[in-house]
Amino acid sequence: MNALAPLPVLLPLCATGLSLAFGTRLKQLQRLISVAVLTAVLGLSVTLMIAADMRGPLTVHLGDFAPPLGITLVADRLSGLMLTVSSAVTLCVLVYSLGQGMADRDEETPVAVFHPAYLILVAGVSCTFLAGDLVNLYVGFEIMLVASFVLLTLGGTGPRIRAGSTYVIISLFSSMLFLTAIAMTYAATGTANFAQLAGRLAGLPLGVQTLIQAMLLTVFAIKAAVFPLAAWLPDSYPTAPAPVTAVFAGLLTKVGVYCMLRTETLLFPGNRLGDLLMAAALASMVVGILGAVAQTDLKRLLSFTLISHIGYMVFGIGLATRDAYGGAIVYVAHHITVQTTLFLVAGLIERRSGTTELTRIGGLAKAAPLLAALFFVPAMNLAGIPPLSGFIGKLGLMRAGVADGGVWAWILVIGSAVTSLLTLYVTAKVWNLAFWRAAPPGQAATGTVLEADSDEDDDGDEGPDRIPGTGDEPVRPRHQPAGRAVAATLHGHAVTTTTKLPLPMTGATAATVALGLAFTVFAGPLTSYTDRAAAELIARAPYVQAVLGR
Repeated sequence: MNALAPLPVLLPLCATGLSLAFGTRLKQLQRLISVAVLTAVLGLSVTLMIAADMRGPLTVHLGDFAPPLGITLVADRLSGLMLTVSSAVTLCVLVYSLGQGMADRDEETPVAVFHPAYLILVAGVSCTFLAGDLVNLYVGFEIMLVASFVLLTLGGTGPRIRAGSTYVIISLFSSMLFLTAIAMTYAATGTANFAQLAGRLAGLPLGVQTLIQAMLLTVFAIKAAVFPLAAWLPDSYPTAPAPVTAVFAGLLTKVGVYCMLRTETLLFPGNRLGDLLMAAALASMVVGILGAVAQTDLKRLLSFTLISHIGYMVFGIGLATRDAYGGAIVYVAHHITVQTTLFLVAGLIERRSGTTELTRIGGLAKAAPLLAALFFVPAMNLAGIPPLSGFIGKLGLMRAGVADGGVWAWILVIGSAVTSLLTLYVTAKVWNLAFWRAAPPGQAATGTVLEADSDEDDDGDEGPDRIPGTGDEPVRPRHQPAGRAVAATLHGHAVTTTTKLPLPMTGATAATVALGLAFTVFAGPLTSYTDRAAAELIARAPYVQAVLGR
């Protein structure tokens, strides 16, 4: 069973080579390879999760080199759950992208580029979750960075290049800081292996321990978009194609949260920086949700809610109790699914209406009732309406805060409640503007290409399109038969509008909605599993014994 641990990393990497070899000549075979590999990764992830729960952590030393020389991969309860949820989400997003790509005739997202980059991204995420040492964790981050830049800049438009450049600059800075932290750790302890560090870091002077811990937390906080290190996110994610934005927002930030959970429990027990983490959690909640309240573009609004709800997870890490860790793990799994779903819905709204600007759309509840239902369920889940999984995760965290009884804990409990209410207000605003009210005058009709006379952002290129009747003229509309897919550009990126949404896109979105509801239906087994995972994290001994054999 241990031999299965490397496969979630190896299979996507091998499939990347096949995908590049086939290129655009055999598009259907390329798509089949991607779907088959991600389905296999999902099956492997479920197997590893069940095996880790029944047998304890699974380990493999690549090349049979013992630590600290060899690369160690470890699948315990936490990494097994993260692998399973991430594999399910990435498979759904891939199916969604196939529906979008086939309908758009792959004009904006060439298959030869998208599929290899997406598979590399999946391999990087899996490598991060399974990494048993700091160096391999860094390698996973860098694999994700390379693939992320390609995916963020698909289409080559000005806004996407600018957003991708910002993302890369921030990521390179965090990578340099990460390398520095790894070098300091190795110089002080002689190893980068997590299991060995769990014993050796405690023997270092307190100041050295705190410095290494602070540097690692800073790196992971940048990845997780924890305030005040989250300013890059709202401008980077919304410009990307809908499936890319969905998988980035739903999954990649949780990689940073996972790393915080792993290092704070295994390497730095004792919660020395707990108050700092809780202060950052409160700031993320408040600043993020206030930013969401001020937005009128759906993608930017969801980006700010993402920052806000990262605060709940950091809240659990800062409390550092078994109940808090369990609640944080539940909330991570819930939020990966729900946030991905909401961004997929945003992509469907953009396809149906030509924009995600809330002031320019309306009447979707009547015009597209299925789309309305696909938004309503995850929106209520995000807001924490009982009995959905968002409520279960928040309740677990708030109960842990009340049980702690500290000043910061009570402040975070109150902040969590206020943030949840403001999230409900934000989702209600989206519902009222985009779905419930009548369509505003001059709303772009489906099947209309909008062309602008000039573009201040992209020198000499055809500019971002404006919606007629809103003061953004001049516009020259060119009509096509209703329901026919036609390309348009809006805010500097290509948009295709259709009356009937492609079945793979709606089906994949419905699957992620169902996954979010499954967390509610199976809340009992889920919370029991996360409680065992939290106990394993706090104990540390099962992880160390599985890796070192003693």
